[in-house]
Amino acid sequence: MKQNLVATPAAAEHLGGLKPNTLEIWRIQGVGPKYVKVGRLVRYRLEDLDAYLQAQTRSSTTQAPLKGDH
Repeated sequence: MKQNLVATPAAAEHLGGLKPNTLEIWRIQGVGPKYVKVGRLVRYRLEDLDAYLQAQTRSSTTQAPLKGDH
């Protein structure tokens, strides 16, 4: 099964143009999208990035984020 894996800069762009450093900080904090470690490399599955974006969808500014959201 082939996975669509992308590096941190491409993942940051996929999430709307975040800085790659933001994803690095989120990994340290344990928040943000799921990621995969391949040896020393960090990669993101496109479906995990899309799932993260879906989880960030809100209908109101007063709606509380889900636990683990950032």
